[in-house]
Amino acid sequence: MASTNSYNADSISVLEGLEAVRKRPGMYIGSVSRKGLNHLVYEIVDNSVDEHLAGFCSEIHVTLNKDGSATVSDNGRGIPVGMHKKGISAERLVFTTLHAGGKFDDSAYKTSGGLHGVGSSVVNALSEWLDVTVSREGCTYHDRYERGVPTIPLENGLLPVIGRTRKTGTTISFLPDREIFEKTWFKEDEIKSRLHETAYLNPELTIIYEDKRVTPEEQEVYHEPDGLAGFIRDLNRNKEALHDIVCFKGESEGITVEGAFQYVNEFHENVLGFCNNIYNAEGGTHITGFKSAFTSIMNAYAREIGILKEKDGNFTGADIRNGMTAVISIKHPDPRFEGQTKTKLDNQDAARATGKIVNEEVVRYFDKNLDTLKVVLACAEKAAKIRKTEEKARTNLLTKQKFSFDSNGKLANCESRNTDICEIFIVEGDSAGGSAKTARNRHFQAILPIRGKILNVEKASIDKVLANAEIKTMINAFGCGFSEGYGNDFDISKLRYNKIIIMADADVDGAHISTLLLTLFYRFMPELIFEGHVYIAMPPLYKAMPSKGREEYLYDDKALEQYRKTHKGNFTLQRYKGLGEMDAAQLWETTLNPETRILKKVEIEDARIASDITGLLMGPDVPPRKAFIYKHAHDAELDI
Repeated sequence: MASTNSYNADSISVLEGLEAVRKRPGMYIGSVSRKGLNHLVYEIVDNSVDEHLAGFCSEIHVTLNKDGSATVSDNGRGIPVGMHKKGISAERLVFTTLHAGGKFDDSAYKTSGGLHGVGSSVVNALSEWLDVTVSREGCTYHDRYERGVPTIPLENGLLPVIGRTRKTGTTISFLPDREIFEKTWFKEDEIKSRLHETAYLNPELTIIYEDKRVTPEEQEVYHEPDGLAGFIRDLNRNKEALHDIVCFKGESEGITVEGAFQYVNEFHENVLGFCNNIYNAEGGTHITGFKSAFTSIMNAYAREIGILKEKDGNFTGADIRNGMTAVISIKHPDPRFEGQTKTKLDNQDAARATGKIVNEEVVRYFDKNLDTLKVVLACAEKAAKIRKTEEKARTNLLTKQKFSFDSNGKLANCESRNTDICEIFIVEGDSAGGSAKTARNRHFQAILPIRGKILNVEKASIDKVLANAEIKTMINAFGCGFSEGYGNDFDISKLRYNKIIIMADADVDGAHISTLLLTLFYRFMPELIFEGHVYIAMPPLYKAMPSKGREEYLYDDKALEQYRKTHKGNFTLQRYKGLGEMDAAQLWETTLNPETRILKKVEIEDARIASDITGLLMGPDVPPRKAFIYKHAHDAELDI
């Protein structure tokens, strides 16, 4: 077997062709929304990060260009350009064949985020054009593709040499295909957050980000020598930390495990998992291993120092993690994920390795730092007392018939019980609720009016949450309970509606109501978001009625500005202050009719953004929250 330093044409393995990518892009990048669009950048960046993990890349440049294209450049070894056994340049094979890459054995890479080898070829297939420059072995090579089809003739199967150089590395530029994606404007916030995240996970790597689409041009340099400790510090920067950050690292079964945690004065936990630099939004076996081992350790300490008596039951995992912010990052030579977008790790050896390292290193730390240990156990003791109060609240919620599903007086349920087609609209106010009940299709659309702004759950304990009538009504209506962190009561299979649609007014107050509801879902029912059941309706702000021609609904101020340019004042404008001002026909046409409405699908794309935005919107600091809502209330997508 070749050594890990051997990365050449023979390192590239081939499994199958490329023909299906353009027909079913969602299978490879998750969606054709902005989330999928940004995923193209991540796929190319992940390949450069793999070069860093192999010890051959120290710097990555990511540039968003004025023409809408993106460029990713690194100083790694350069993609192999030699003759592959298939009879063409290895570089050409990488960009034109699915599952062609150096990631299928350990001859070139010990660990890799690009497990399936589809990244480069998928980006190529979904781009109007893609340009590759490779510097390797003293020469510079160039290749170009249009919608996955190469345009540079090969010379005896090899790429032409366009120059000489002493440098090594790969530069890839690509323009996303407008025929494929709903929007082709990269969302800079998510990309910057992902790059910053990657820098935390790789303390010796420098990532330089540039956005040339704005004036003045923006540049950020991400280099985080403190690693996971810096990551935790960033996640907790607006919270009250209760002790110094605890870091640990080790290796078991060929798997490197690294972690850091810190407790803050909060009611919830925030545990993030990464495998080979990929954020696992739904966790997986490494997170299970960490939680299980940490729970056992803390219960053993609690009994050893007398916090738990012989007659007492153990603290639950949720008790022990209440207030915890943690990042667990593993490097695995052969990871298995559920799906190409790698949201959940599935390797059992990852659970064993993580548990072993946690048992060794965390115990070693706490044996030497008893003050920190006592802080953590005090958090668990407090959480256990809260839990017992919560259990009473939960029992009351589940047993009181006045909150049962069918007898709920507020809910106007739909006739069908087919979950696949049913959808429920959460509407603020009796006026809008009455219009929606009249306008809806009763067969598959349910309407649930709520009064005013629900409780801010970010700072509330669950007994207060479950005492809120509006929240109880929603929990009962959805039918699937609430999240495992508070008693393992959530069961997504019992969800009664395929779409849960937040329908608030098209103003800042409406956006605030939406964020309150999203916080509730994210903290207590996150699977609703992970599995794509949560949407936000987009009612129009204006109705334009020209003296001649048809009337048009305008959904934001930009649309109004564009309309003014084309109609030059020869129209009457009606502004909707709220959904209740629309008659049933207008509400159906603009907001309820699946054929004409606009919905935003709520997605969790990024670890730091999910935590940061939730804390920002629902935390104690009012001015930053208002600023964020004013800025983002009318974003075309909400990719939390």
